[in-house]
Amino acid sequence: MIDRQHLRIVKAIETHGTVTQAANALHLTQSALSHAMKKLEQNYDVALWEKDGRRLRLTQAGQSVLGLAQRILPQFEHTEAQLARFSQGKQGILRIGMECHPCFEWLLKVVAPFLKAFPDVDVDVMRAFSFGGLQALHGYDIDILLTPDPLKLDTITYTPIFDYEQVLVMNKAHPLTECAFIAPQDLSRETLITYPVELSRLDIFTQFLTPANCTVKQHKKIETTEIILQMVAAGRGVTALPKWLVEEQYNDALCYRSLGEHGISKTLYLGHRKATDALGFVGEFIEMSRRHNPE
Repeated sequence: MIDRQHLRIVKAIETHGTVTQAANALHLTQSALSHAMKKLEQNYDVALWEKDGRRLRLTQAGQSVLGLAQRILPQFEHTEAQLARFSQGKQGILRIGMECHPCFEWLLKVVAPFLKAFPDVDVDVMRAFSFGGLQALHGYDIDILLTPDPLKLDTITYTPIFDYEQVLVMNKAHPLTECAFIAPQDLSRETLITYPVELSRLDIFTQFLTPANCTVKQHKKIETTEIILQMVAAGRGVTALPKWLVEEQYNDALCYRSLGEHGISKTLYLGHRKATDALGFVGEFIEMSRRHNPE
């Protein structure tokens, strides 16, 4: 029978590659680790890993167990963390995943009153996921997913928070400020600066440039909103961001125009699991979020 220790061992083998390093990570002896896995292999008459030089490589059967470990272990860790906090007289921790990089400043305005309303609840924000935001939410790595691009899953509910327009941002001396709106071909000689995410998650490509069979002269990727906007203000390129962000914080140094005659409209969603709110405060956070419309 597969138990939790088997899952932890297989995950450690995949991460570290050797029995020695996996055993050290799990605070086990090499013999105890090997014995546990050998017994499991004997029970099912199948090998879970094989040697690949000095390292171990999971077999197809081992990969199957690894998939189970990646789905189940975060749920164990989530529940254990909650139990530990309950035992300390605290309600828990709300873990928020972000797929909307420029929305961090808006999120802070929701977190502040939430922390005041729930003094025994902590908040953690994650911007990077091993398997994507939706998988992190489904796998209990996070409790809420902040995203403008919801992917449907039967176990997940998405609540719309606010609508906004995605615009092209440039410095005020840029020649494109003379345009009433931006056409795809206008960007053919531009350096476009974006967050370091795949093109399939960048609206300026998926909804604007690619459908028109257009592209940019150069594409640069920068992690933080502040540096992106400083680069744009210095005339090093243009970027695409929510209009509310530009109007709220950076309107003195920058200018923006709609992408296309009718613009690109987006909606920000909060995704959460359909199961009963065991934490007791996910619903309240969502309601607070809906009261903070930046536009």
